[in-house]
Amino acid sequence: MQMAKINGITLHYADQGSRDSTAIVFANSLGTDFRIWDRVAAELESEFRIVRYDKRGHGLSDCPPAPYAMQDHVDDLAALLDHLEIKRAVIVGLSVGGMIAQGLFQTRPDLVLALVLSDTAHKIGDTAAWNVRIEAVREHGIAALSDAVLARWFTDDFRKHRADEFAVCSNMLNRSPAEGYAGTCAALRDADFTDLAPRIDVPTMLMVGSNDGSTPVDLVRTTHDLIPGSRFVVIEGPGHLPCIDEPEEVARLVRGFIHESLRG
Repeated sequence: MQMAKINGITLHYADQGSRDSTAIVFANSLGTDFRIWDRVAAELESEFRIVRYDKRGHGLSDCPPAPYAMQDHVDDLAALLDHLEIKRAVIVGLSVGGMIAQGLFQTRPDLVLALVLSDTAHKIGDTAAWNVRIEAVREHGIAALSDAVLARWFTDDFRKHRADEFAVCSNMLNRSPAEGYAGTCAALRDADFTDLAPRIDVPTMLMVGSNDGSTPVDLVRTTHDLIPGSRFVVIEGPGHLPCIDEPEEVARLVRGFIHESLRG
């Protein structure tokens, strides 16, 4: 295990591959940890430096008291990259991880070589909906909403034919720290990068599962429309977590985007 003291908390991370290769940094979604990228990382680690990490309140990282601001997550990622002496990286962010990636470009554009924004948007949800979710987690724990969340993450076909994987993902969600989940819900509630998106001037690709129930295709497309010159890809089949549902396709898209955008 690898860990570092970052902004007063301990972050758990994995740093694999050649230090001389282009770095890809993966930021995970709400209620998950960096294991969601395992199979994508395995496809890419022979060619790239791969960094995955558990954001505050998730996985094996510390879980400080809620609420969190999106800037807390952004500052953690920036400090982790500084700690690892990574000067510039391709930031791949899923859902809230995609918002962290956008926030990193806003705060520390020097660190961002390119962006891959998966199943995310410039603004996700509204204040009322996030407050309802926070209250539910506070009163009843994540189990009170896990069925609804999992229905947005995975299709019925995935549940039926890949039941073991579904069970593991359900365990990951339900065993997440309620404090970290509620804290990050608050960060999502208050984050809005609508004004930032048109100013993003690094190569950017947005991708989304065709059956995503959390950040639907049309929502992700609105962010693509805001970011000049960005690419937009719909991955047929998956829900909110294409990195689990179709890891080989996600890896293929990321690899191709990097080669075409950064290596001519």
